[in-house]
Amino acid sequence: MKSAKTTSLVTAGVLAAALTAQPASAWWFSKKDTYTETRYPIVLVHGLSGFNKLLGFVEYHNGIPDALAEGGAEVFVPQVSAANSTEVRGEQLLAQIEEYLAVSGAEKVHLIGHSHGGPTVRYVAGVRPDLVASAASVGGVNWGTPVADAASGVDLDGLGNWFFGLIDTLSGGGGLPQDTSAAIHSLSTEGSLAFNAQFPAGMPSSYCGDDGAEVANGVRYYSWGGNRVVTNLLDPSDLLLATMSPLFNEPHDGLVPACSMKLGKVLGVDYRHNHLDEVNQIFGLVGPFAASPVQLYRQQANRLKNLGL
Repeated sequence: MKSAKTTSLVTAGVLAAALTAQPASAWWFSKKDTYTETRYPIVLVHGLSGFNKLLGFVEYHNGIPDALAEGGAEVFVPQVSAANSTEVRGEQLLAQIEEYLAVSGAEKVHLIGHSHGGPTVRYVAGVRPDLVASAASVGGVNWGTPVADAASGVDLDGLGNWFFGLIDTLSGGGGLPQDTSAAIHSLSTEGSLAFNAQFPAGMPSSYCGDDGAEVANGVRYYSWGGNRVVTNLLDPSDLLLATMSPLFNEPHDGLVPACSMKLGKVLGVDYRHNHLDEVNQIFGLVGPFAASPVQLYRQQANRLKNLGL
């Protein structure tokens, strides 16, 4: 029969082991998050009237760079002209990508462009496919938009260039050139078709088609976007986007037709997002049943990671 002393020692040992053992759940949460740890850096490219950070703290891609970085990705957020042609913006982006590669030591980058950023990243992938592992278009204007068609032929350069120049100043762009007319032409149906003829990689064979090549010239192409306008009544920008609805006769996100967004592997152009929701704006006020815009970017990074990219 065990003595009382032996029993006490055994009990003490069991209690000590229980107190020092790390629960499985604690071990799980202590693991490093590598969900978005891609081989190549991710470059997030803004659209028309965009920026990297306005006044030093307002992010165009609201909360997205940090969410990607926390999962292990190396993230860069360039600034190109808030308003200019796709080609001018593309050359500005290319120059910054070359700097990112020199700093990071990487051979390539992943490009994710929102709105006019979609054609902008396609330009870089077209002229320097050796530097691009993938190009994703989010709410991208790949076939043009009725909003730009309606503005074509209207002289908006005076007020437009002043406004876009102000955005450049407030976001530390360094005096990038602004050309409102050139931007509108690039985003119009006519300008988009001309651009597509020169840079067809990833584009479907017809409007709203789903046969765009997923891989072209060694670059993987992806796209996603939304087809809602008013998604959160607390978001004042929803009402502004709603004023554009009469210009459309098909599903759209307030500024771009869903069919115009399609490029390469279409991950979905029917999310419950409007054009600003796609970059988690304003203040992340998306609809109650909508997918998290931030999570969609994280999923894309994880998709690329699983491909070894």
